[in-house]
Amino acid sequence: MEITEILGYIFALIAGLGIGIAVGRFLLRNLLKGQEVAAQNKVKKILKDAENNAEILKKNKLLEAKEKFLQLKAEHEQEVNAKNNTINQRENTIKQKEQSVNQRMENFNKKEQELDKQKGNLEKQTELAVKKQEEVEVLKNQHLKQLETIAGLSAEEAKEQLVENLKQEARTQAMMQVKDIVDEAKLTASKEAKKVVIQTIQRTATEAAIENSVSIFHIESDEIKGRVIGREGRNIRALEAATGIEIIVDDTPEAIILSGFDPVRREIARLALHRLVTDGRIHPARIEEIVAKTKKQIEDEIVEIGERTVIDLGIHGLHPELIRMVGRMRYRSSYGQNLLHHSREVANFCATMAAELGLNAKMAKRAGLLHDIGKVPDDNPELPHAILGMQLAEKYKEHPEICNAIGAHHDEIEMTSMISPIVQACDAISGARPGARREVVESYIKRLKDLEELALSYPGVEKTFAIQAGRELRVIVESERITDAQAELLAADISTRIQTEMTYPGQIKVTVIRETRSVAFAK
Repeated sequence: MEITEILGYIFALIAGLGIGIAVGRFLLRNLLKGQEVAAQNKVKKILKDAENNAEILKKNKLLEAKEKFLQLKAEHEQEVNAKNNTINQRENTIKQKEQSVNQRMENFNKKEQELDKQKGNLEKQTELAVKKQEEVEVLKNQHLKQLETIAGLSAEEAKEQLVENLKQEARTQAMMQVKDIVDEAKLTASKEAKKVVIQTIQRTATEAAIENSVSIFHIESDEIKGRVIGREGRNIRALEAATGIEIIVDDTPEAIILSGFDPVRREIARLALHRLVTDGRIHPARIEEIVAKTKKQIEDEIVEIGERTVIDLGIHGLHPELIRMVGRMRYRSSYGQNLLHHSREVANFCATMAAELGLNAKMAKRAGLLHDIGKVPDDNPELPHAILGMQLAEKYKEHPEICNAIGAHHDEIEMTSMISPIVQACDAISGARPGARREVVESYIKRLKDLEELALSYPGVEKTFAIQAGRELRVIVESERITDAQAELLAADISTRIQTEMTYPGQIKVTVIRETRSVAFAK
């Protein structure tokens, strides 16, 4: 029973499976048919939506095309209207020009008619002038005959006599010009000779320049003076040998004279002597030690002065040896004018003048500072200081224009740049200004007084004023006694007397002023 039931269950199960499979297939077939129908409907809907969208897009594109067409049409119409307006304006301009040309043609025709009338009048006047000229020639010949009869000379003889008089006058004027040229050449030669002599004296520094070659060292007592002299003068000899300076000990109380032509050596001797006296130990070994230290100190001080000078002037890139020479200028003087102060002054003058002329102010300042470095070399070659300074500048690679300015500031060589005459002029300004050098002040004041007194010696001169450092003389005359013509003659006479009687640099302008005042009172 159990097996039969089991088999029954198995058959029932198989039958159930078969029925399930059949039902599943039926359901699956129906399901597939439904999905196919839904897919077809969906495709149809998509196609329909696409057709609708295409129709809408087509309508939009047509509308856009119509709008673009209308826009292009409007722009074309505007362009055509603008061109038409331009054409109309040009036509109007052409019409106006035609009218103007026509008007000018009418005016030209009128002027041509007037010129024809004037031409006819000129021809008539020319005929009359020819007739009058013929009459004048006839009258001239008659007058010449009368003059020949009265003077007893023919026309040719009178002409020869006039030519001879003109020749004599020309010879006289030529001789006067030759004399002026010779006098000027003599004056120039005298100036050149004086310049050479002055430079020679300055470079060699003879004993006559006592203020430039002597320093005085003050001591407290004769006891210290004796210690400085030493036993049998050995301390003095040691100091002279170490410094190269002559030490003079005489009866002058509380003073020792240091004599020498090198200011740097004199300063070394003065400082060394001061240290020895302060220290109290004075003997040859100590002297040599102190002098060596003092030399080192002075050299350092010279370099420091040079560096401070170029920094103050704003000059850069200068060779160390040139800086040292600039520092050495501190111990040199020219006619009482300190050489370093003079060089700084010339440098500032050059920079100002170059800036006013639109030139390189820095290069001009550099040339002005270095223009006198030929006065402070370590050795003393027999060359003019300008040439020596130029050679030093070339040696230390300075700019060629600066080298030329240094060498040409006393006309030893030809000037090749615009900076050279500036340096020459500024050197003269610094050295020749009143008060710069000792010997210039008295001669300057005397020259001004002589100028004023010379002009006051003429009758009718009321006041005289020498101005512009003696380069101009203004003379005020009395208008009642001197006429305008006499004022011109007075200016010429005064200038001639100044040329013949006075010595002066450059030229002096003489201005005669005659003033007339008319005064009335309204009551």
